[in-house]
Amino acid sequence: MSDAALWTALADPHRRAIVALLLERPRPVGEIVEACGLSQPSTSKHLKVLREAGLVRVRQDAQRRVYALDPAPIAALDAWLAPYRRLWTSSLDALGRRLDETDATPDDT
Repeated sequence: MSDAALWTALADPHRRAIVALLLERPRPVGEIVEACGLSQPSTSKHLKVLREAGLVRVRQDAQRRVYALDPAPIAALDAWLAPYRRLWTSSLDALGRRLDETDATPDDT
């Protein structure tokens, strides 16, 4: 699993929708097809990309394939995003202070 494969897999909105579905619980392919409104072959292609990126695992349950999220790559992405999150938080804190200063200024009207 490479970082590029993770980002590429998550760049597609259909794959992000599948990841969001699997966040709730593991699901069989048929359920994913129905929820996403895609064809079965298209859904299978998206699941293959997610599987190859390491984002999902699959298990056989009789005749069904059940997909589940693999939390490890998500944790790696979260760790990579941490410094950027701090930057974002710092920017929001600065904006909040500026807005507080603006609210504290007497109104000239």
